[in-house]
Amino acid sequence: MPGTEDPDRRAAPRSEKGGPAPSGPAHAQGAHMTHMGPGVMPGPGPATAPGAADETRHAVGEAGAALQPQLDGFLADREAELVAFRRDLHAHPELGYNEYRTTERIAARLKKAGLEPRVLPRGTGLYCDIGPDDGHTVALRADIDALPLQDEKEHAPYRSTVPGVAHACGHDVHTAMVLGAGLFLAQQAEAGLLPGRVRLLFQPAEETPGGALDVMAAGGIAGVDRAFALHCDPRIEVGQLGLRTGAITAACDKVYVKVTGPGGHTARPHLTADLVYALAKIVTELPAALSRRVDPRSSLSLVWGRVAAGSVANAIPDDGIAEGTVRCLDDEAWHRAPEMMDALLQSVASAYDVEASLEYVRGVPPTVNEAASVQMFRDAATQVIGEEGVVPTPQSLGGEDFGWYLESIPGALARLGVREPGSEAEYDLHRGDFDVDERCIGVGVRVLAATALTALWDGARGAGPGARLDGAAEGAALS
Repeated sequence: MPGTEDPDRRAAPRSEKGGPAPSGPAHAQGAHMTHMGPGVMPGPGPATAPGAADETRHAVGEAGAALQPQLDGFLADREAELVAFRRDLHAHPELGYNEYRTTERIAARLKKAGLEPRVLPRGTGLYCDIGPDDGHTVALRADIDALPLQDEKEHAPYRSTVPGVAHACGHDVHTAMVLGAGLFLAQQAEAGLLPGRVRLLFQPAEETPGGALDVMAAGGIAGVDRAFALHCDPRIEVGQLGLRTGAITAACDKVYVKVTGPGGHTARPHLTADLVYALAKIVTELPAALSRRVDPRSSLSLVWGRVAAGSVANAIPDDGIAEGTVRCLDDEAWHRAPEMMDALLQSVASAYDVEASLEYVRGVPPTVNEAASVQMFRDAATQVIGEEGVVPTPQSLGGEDFGWYLESIPGALARLGVREPGSEAEYDLHRGDFDVDERCIGVGVRVLAATALTALWDGARGAGPGARLDGAAEGAALS
């Protein structure tokens, strides 16, 4: 790519304390990880017959043991390059739908590996296929956009060079991990060891949001059987993977309510419509009433962030507004929320003789992890980071547009630990001082590559007679 250089492969992974961390397998770097041999962690299995599920786990264990030295060798050669790639993106963050440089950097590296990335129609974001077009297809997704925040890491050599823009949600890390997994899987495909196709999704505008819908509109998940993604979690130590079946993040929508009336003097509220009182009733009654219309387990909540009406103390205003967010962990309740809220709004407004209108702006659906896909994450992670590295993770009422993909195809989102083990520093997402222990990049590559292969092996097993997992394991062992 003109005007750019290859990432500096001499850069070393960095811990959050600021010092360089050695490259290579994470468990050798004091990240509290061990590599397990064959065998898997107990847990809920895929939706298959018990015997078939046991066969899949056994084959995954064999193949995982053979995969480990290959991943070790790949990361010994490429981990520093991936860290440098992440630092380059971190220093040059771009907001949603403006990720032109980021897209060019990703595309150039994929082309260098002999792959053929396809840039999305708007010019930012891309997807890229690896492996044969027969058999199952598994997608690995990364989001590539940054946030409109000032980078406050004054002493980091890769601090943002763009005023007011920063990678404060780890999307630079997500991108480096999916890129690394893709490069490894491309090597597997070249050696004839990829039992299906892997599609890399580098999605723009997750924070906007809307980028997931653009990927889908461009055919990015056409023919995809499952999709997987990792998200940085600064509450979890590096070397750990947080898993949860069912809703892991919430739907997040915005609501705008406008109330109008004739206005009047505060001395004669009986001769007009007391708009401020009516607005107060709407603000206080709607959240409670809405929560009573759905199953409490859906965690449907309406929270107001802005309420305004009037300008002087002795005049009843003729209009007022309330703005807030609706969050929900249940897909059915999310789809019903706009209709329910409008009905409740009209009911309260009519009781006080005011007119009310609702603008309901869809954000993202809940991200609901499929049980079989979570088990694939679990089986793969057990092989490459160890059984003790797989931990439960709580639900979050934050939004994540990966949920749009899971409305159409099965899959799962997992949380990747990025906190330096033993560190007392508090780094949260969407903060200007957010940073990661860069050893997480190698961990993410291991997990994503192993999960993609696990899902493809499972798909091959389900393809019928002749599709044997132990063949993949034997082939991996011989490479």
